[in-house]
Amino acid sequence: MSLQACAEITRRGDPERFMAAMAAPPAARAVLFPLYAFNVEVARAPWVTREPALAGIRLQWWHDVLEEIATGAPVSPHEVSLPLAGVLDGPGARALQGLVAARRRDVEGAPFADSAELLHYLEQTGGTLMWVAARALGCRQGEGAVRAVGRAAALASWFRAVPALEARARHPLPDARAQALAGLARAELARLRAARREVPAPARPATRAGWLAGWVLRRAAARPERIRAGGLEPSDFVKRGSLLWRTLAGRG
Repeated sequence: MSLQACAEITRRGDPERFMAAMAAPPAARAVLFPLYAFNVEVARAPWVTREPALAGIRLQWWHDVLEEIATGAPVSPHEVSLPLAGVLDGPGARALQGLVAARRRDVEGAPFADSAELLHYLEQTGGTLMWVAARALGCRQGEGAVRAVGRAAALASWFRAVPALEARARHPLPDARAQALAGLARAELARLRAARREVPAPARPATRAGWLAGWVLRRAAARPERIRAGGLEPSDFVKRGSLLWRTLAGRG
C-alpha cells in the first residue's frame, strides 16, 4: 500500500505520465503517482474483460472508494485506494467520481454523436484528472485553463489510440473526414496554446503531463490521415527532449 506501488502501476500502465511525474519535485510526485495509478486502474477497467457487467462492477468499486474518501469513511483496502485517500479531499473525490462515470462509456462502446460529445468525454476524463491533480498540489485558481490543457492532451492521446480502437471494432471518430479532423486538431491546439499562458505555477507539475499534446495536434492538423494510419507516435528523442525543455523552462 505504498507510493512505490502507485509509481510502478503508473510506469507500466501510463509511461508518459510516469515520465512527467518523475520530472516533478519529490513532494509533487507523492501527490501525482496515487492519482495517476488510480487513472490507470479506472481507464483499463473496461478493457480487461469482455463482460460489460464485470467492467461495470470494477468501475462501481472505484466509485464507492471515492465515496468513502469523500465522506471520511474507512477506505476499502487496495494498493492504490489507500495512497489515493491520502492526497484527496472531499471535492477532489467527488470530481473523480465524474471521471469514473464518464469511463462507463468505454464499457458501452457507443459512438460519439459529434465532436462536441467527444470533447465533453475528454473533458470529463483528461480534463478532470489534470484539474484534480493540480488542486491536490495546492492550486485553487485557473481551473478553466488547467482543464483545457487536460482536454487537449486527452484529444492528442485519443488520436494516437484511434488505430487500436478501430482494431477493436470501435468507432472513436464522430467524423473521420480529413477536413473535420484537421479542424478539430487546429481548434484544440489553439485552445491549448491560450490555456498554457494562463496555467498558475502551482499547477505546472500536473499540466506537464500533457507535454506531447502540442506536438501531436500540430501533426494531426497538418496531415489528418496520420490519425487513422497510426502516424502520430513521437520518437523517444522527441519525448525526452521536449519534456526536458519544458521542465528546465518551468513550463507546464
